[in-house]
Amino acid sequence: MSYLDRVQQATQMSRRGFVATTAAATAALAATSLAGCSTNKVEKTEEAAVTTGSDGRDIINGEWKAAACWHNCGGRCVNKVLVKDGVVVRQKTDDSHEDSADYPQQRSCLRGHAQRKQVFAADRLKYPMKRKNWSPDNPNGDLRGIDEWERISWDEAYKYIADGLQKAKEQYGNRSILLLKGWNSELTRTLGLFGGFTNFWDTNSYGSWDKCPNIIGFNVNKTPDQTINDRYDLRNCETIVMMAMNPAWSAAGSQMLNYLEAKKAGAKFIYIDPMYCESAAALDAEWLPIRPATDMPFMFGLAYAMLEQDDKEGIIDWDFLNKCTVGFDADHMPADAKDNKNFKDYVMGTYDGTPKTPEWASEICGIEADAIRKLAVTMGKKNKVAFLSSAANARVNNVDSLPQLVMTIGAMGGHMGKSGHMTGTTMHCTSGNGGYALVTNGKDGLPKIENPVDDAINGNEIWDAILNGHYKFTGTGHYDPAEQRDIDIHVIYSNGGNKLQTNVGMTKGIEAFRKVDMVVSHAQFYTTSARYSDIVLPISTEWERAHGLIGGNLVHKSNREMVQAYERIIDPMFESKSDQDIACELGEKLGLKKEDIYPFDAEQQFFNVLTSMKVIDADGKTEKNAVKVTDDDIKALGVDGSAQDGELEYTELMKRGVYQVERHVGDNYGYIALEDFCKDPEKNPVDTPSGKLEIYSQSWADMVNAIGWSTIEPIPTYIPVANGYESSFADWGSKTPGEYPLQVINPHYLRRAHTAFDNVSWLREAWTNPVFISREDAAAAGIADGDTVLLTSPVGKCVRPATVTARVRPGVVALPHGAWVQVDEETGIDQAGADNYLIAQTPTGAAVSGYNSALCKIEKYTGTALGADADLPARMPLKDGE
Repeated sequence: MSYLDRVQQATQMSRRGFVATTAAATAALAATSLAGCSTNKVEKTEEAAVTTGSDGRDIINGEWKAAACWHNCGGRCVNKVLVKDGVVVRQKTDDSHEDSADYPQQRSCLRGHAQRKQVFAADRLKYPMKRKNWSPDNPNGDLRGIDEWERISWDEAYKYIADGLQKAKEQYGNRSILLLKGWNSELTRTLGLFGGFTNFWDTNSYGSWDKCPNIIGFNVNKTPDQTINDRYDLRNCETIVMMAMNPAWSAAGSQMLNYLEAKKAGAKFIYIDPMYCESAAALDAEWLPIRPATDMPFMFGLAYAMLEQDDKEGIIDWDFLNKCTVGFDADHMPADAKDNKNFKDYVMGTYDGTPKTPEWASEICGIEADAIRKLAVTMGKKNKVAFLSSAANARVNNVDSLPQLVMTIGAMGGHMGKSGHMTGTTMHCTSGNGGYALVTNGKDGLPKIENPVDDAINGNEIWDAILNGHYKFTGTGHYDPAEQRDIDIHVIYSNGGNKLQTNVGMTKGIEAFRKVDMVVSHAQFYTTSARYSDIVLPISTEWERAHGLIGGNLVHKSNREMVQAYERIIDPMFESKSDQDIACELGEKLGLKKEDIYPFDAEQQFFNVLTSMKVIDADGKTEKNAVKVTDDDIKALGVDGSAQDGELEYTELMKRGVYQVERHVGDNYGYIALEDFCKDPEKNPVDTPSGKLEIYSQSWADMVNAIGWSTIEPIPTYIPVANGYESSFADWGSKTPGEYPLQVINPHYLRRAHTAFDNVSWLREAWTNPVFISREDAAAAGIADGDTVLLTSPVGKCVRPATVTARVRPGVVALPHGAWVQVDEETGIDQAGADNYLIAQTPTGAAVSGYNSALCKIEKYTGTALGADADLPARMPLKDGE
């Protein structure tokens, strides 16, 4: 029975009525053709598939199931769907308990609400495809991205891929196989057993927060998060300073609630960002409109102003600096220092003759000197301050010591280790709620498979490495002294991400994809990586896979208090398969044994994670089994294992869709970051050579400088940003504008979770994806609101409709992150507004990708004006003859 027939039966509607009234029909109808051309628009709401009784009430005799909300938005909240006869007819969110600020429901945002439109989408890839003009002996790589496609069987697909991998291995070695992946990739197991592969790495969302904090003692990427206090303690702050943060867009849900509750408790907010966003508006924040990528000079000016004000009012916490840090002044240097340069003297201009005054800072960052001095007073030790930064300002070239500088500013005011005071980064999943995880996932029990090849190429060099044949190898841990290596990539395998779209330097990326012999992608949709491939394998969604858990660890947790649970909702649609199934079946074609790749199936992996899942008891210390599992549960899951006691019954967990620890004021789960260290740093040292927070870190400088892209000092110093504000001038001294006078930022956007959801019609209608431009810049360029404009950077061009606004500071344009590139092959202009199409690969320092360091010029577009994205047909592969 087709999906359409099952929907008709489940909802008691006529076939014609269903087609007319449910958006899910587009998926069912498209199942019979390779490249359906239905428009990507919403026809009716989801309520259309629900029948009503004589009293007007809904009549549905289905079953509510917990469904995954799996994309990397930072929320990962609770979704539930009503399933009848294998058909999803309704969707809702968390209703597992009464909602309150102390014990909030984990409600999904509009992206989660639109999950159904992603699973049952007309543009799902339905079966394996091969590019028409590709063959193993004649790749015709220049046709990638524009060629037609033909349907092939899974056996044919596996044979093509296996033959291509064998050929690359035999002729060029396993180093010639590049695996592009995200956090996880099932193909690492298959290709590891096959002899290995060249790896890809970058700093992802963390930017310079990826490595620096762990070297200087300001640990962020460990459990617990050691920089931010628990969410209840936000309510004890008098002032919350937010740099480069917009949880209302990037991490909707409980994260934003944390700040709203602090506002309700009386906290005042100061917002430092080039754009006055929804978060700032909701929190009634004072706005300091900073230029992009100038947070470091701003903070140097702030440090100078604090020293200046200290002479008048004594606002610096010298006791804290002297007891808990090294390197602030000449009297408190670490033993391993190779020179006597200290932070205070640098700020005062002792070494370079340039005091880092608020006036000096203002010329670069754009914030008025008086506003910097006013903030310096607020940052004084007598005030309860949270000094918070996201990682957006750390995704910039040449800001390797930004976390060190954030730590230093907080330390100057003593804003660490006590209630109402905190300093650090608020990555999207821990925003405003630091501390150890109260409930944690267990282990899947899979044996690790090593990669025999040690090559790992950084995202700032990856496309050049493919095109030019050499790169800097910095170890499998990514931060060892550099070794120049030759590399000869012949196969690109994309699994577990969409790196052609999400990595910097997309224009070169497309060129690199067109160079190699074979490109393979796993995809649910015709993503950018799939578009420029030769073989595309359709993968199932999490709704079509085994049971699962999301949360409870650093990489994937939503917040410290919850783990999301979900089950299989429907069988895999069309011919889609899970990545694990593909890894095993392809492995068999390569002569590998399935049991060596995955010794047991996904349900057994889920059971292993489930039964090793732990929760902290109400005493705040004791760790217990989180889930009670019975023999009947084991039988129903069809797995091997033993029954166990736990705090929540398995069936109840799956009914709720979430394991959430109930909180209340005064409970034992509170957390003050660095509290023990700050009270007694000698007994509770941090993990640095000195045992203290290192404002001077010889280890960090030596590590970065050994990589060799650019050099830094052991103390934070100002390095003009590559493709930053100063680069926008032909001559900085005279302020003569250059060819690219505007800075580009790439804010996260509610239409997408990174690039995911960009094809969903509901979200396209709700969020139009313009480029935001200031009134002043628009007037200077003769641009009116709604005009189609052309953005040109040194490496790429794109067009977008303009939104003219007072919310963006002059000199800045905001191009939302994640649009799927749509290049006009004749002009080279991207029609979709893909941010990474304008950004260059620029390896510097600790290999931080410069997502928010880019320049452009903007002008009114003379070509055909863009229509609404929601009116465009769904992006589909062209079949033979179209």
